[in-house]
Amino acid sequence: MTLPYLQALTDRRPMDLDEVLRAVLDEVAQRLDAERATLFLVDHARGELVTRVAHLPELSEIRLKMGQGIAGWVAQTGEVVRVPDSGADPRFEQRVDLQTGFKTRTLLAVPIRFADGAAESAPAGVLQVLNRRSGAFEREQVEQLEALAAEVAHLLAETSLRSQLTPGARSPLDFRFNHIVGDSPVMREVYDRTARAAPTDVSVLILGESGVGKERIAHALHWSSPRRDAPFVKVDCAALPASLIENELFGHERGAFTGADRATQGQVAAAEGGTLFLDEVGELPLGVQGKLLRLIQDRTYLKVGAARPSAANVRFVCATHRHLKAEVDRGAFRSDLFYRLQVITITVPSLRERGAYDLDRLTDHFLYEARKRHRRTELRLSAAARQRLHSHAWPGNVRELEACIESAVVLSPGPVIEAADLALPALAHGAGVSPRADASAAADDAFRSPLVTLEALEHAYVRHVVEACGGNRSAASRLLGIGRNRLLRKLGLSPDEPDRGDETR
Repeated sequence: MTLPYLQALTDRRPMDLDEVLRAVLDEVAQRLDAERATLFLVDHARGELVTRVAHLPELSEIRLKMGQGIAGWVAQTGEVVRVPDSGADPRFEQRVDLQTGFKTRTLLAVPIRFADGAAESAPAGVLQVLNRRSGAFEREQVEQLEALAAEVAHLLAETSLRSQLTPGARSPLDFRFNHIVGDSPVMREVYDRTARAAPTDVSVLILGESGVGKERIAHALHWSSPRRDAPFVKVDCAALPASLIENELFGHERGAFTGADRATQGQVAAAEGGTLFLDEVGELPLGVQGKLLRLIQDRTYLKVGAARPSAANVRFVCATHRHLKAEVDRGAFRSDLFYRLQVITITVPSLRERGAYDLDRLTDHFLYEARKRHRRTELRLSAAARQRLHSHAWPGNVRELEACIESAVVLSPGPVIEAADLALPALAHGAGVSPRADASAAADDAFRSPLVTLEALEHAYVRHVVEACGGNRSAASRLLGIGRNRLLRKLGLSPDEPDRGDETR
């Protein structure tokens, strides 16, 4: 019997991972006749276990050091632990019960290991159940939970969490929507707006440059909504000739035009009950814009050649890289349609705006995926190559980065991807200019503010890098190539100052 959502994750649907894993834990608790179930994942960058998905409404997450508590012991040793009386086991961590008011009486915890790892490899997580309703957990329940842990491992392997759960992961574990990677402040705002808009039926307008991932946000809105079991239909308004867009959207009746020897359904009908995603909606001709407005307002439309309107039950999500307000001002886009579309607006930031922290996260994720896909698991990225990635402006955004990493994985001749293996334009502004000279020119262009002392400039830049890393000073110090204590001194902070990026949110 398969756990919930496995097929959806296998299809790489960008679903809310908290919601998915919470449903999985509901199923685990039910099958084991337990009061609660918890999933701990190993955060390799911090040397901790973390869970944000548990039957613990009192806490947003739990963090344990490796070896701490029963779960920490299981993660460290890889052993199954069955506790018939929590009070009698010195490994039991009382802190969580004290914080939640929940009383743990009996407990069963098993390691989670990926199928592609060695049997003796360190666990990727721990699956734990608390308080079996019909008595203590017995050997039969151990076998059940081990089988479920294998299913959970299979499920996790189909998510973007898999790359983060690999030993040697550079960045602290974090996640929201499957296969949407990043934890910068600007992306957290995107996640929050997406999560709030998803359960509703309001129209959503997604804005952003080409290649930032607007379609992934559209999918996340659909797969996190009550319409997830109905179709998600995409219409690329930029890819269709103006003369065909109306027919593509609404379909036509038999005899509507020369060659129409049979009636056809349009994409609006195909999306019935689900989500209609109009990509590059700014490319719609004005005539079709009026008919789209009627569809959104009245939920009815006319097929080409039809005398009577058809009803539509769809949710509208649109995307564009254009500045639609400017298009309205110059008369290329209807103002009434514009205001209908932008009930909720989600602006997906460029890769440049997301900062170095997200760039590293995305790089590591795409590198893991490409190595697995092309069976080159031995490949690693050199420090010089990573620095080269950071020096590029990324006009093509996330799509360009993904293509760059995949190209390097395929073409790199050795076990290390060097800067020269990256399919990026030369740093130089002109032919024959060395990267060193180019870097100097870039530096000359970068400092047009009033002159200040070197100390003040360095302090400002360090603060900028910390902010770009989402407040994580450890990540910022790695990017700058200096120790964390030295970074703190440059910020005028004590070495004992906590790292905001390491605190529980």
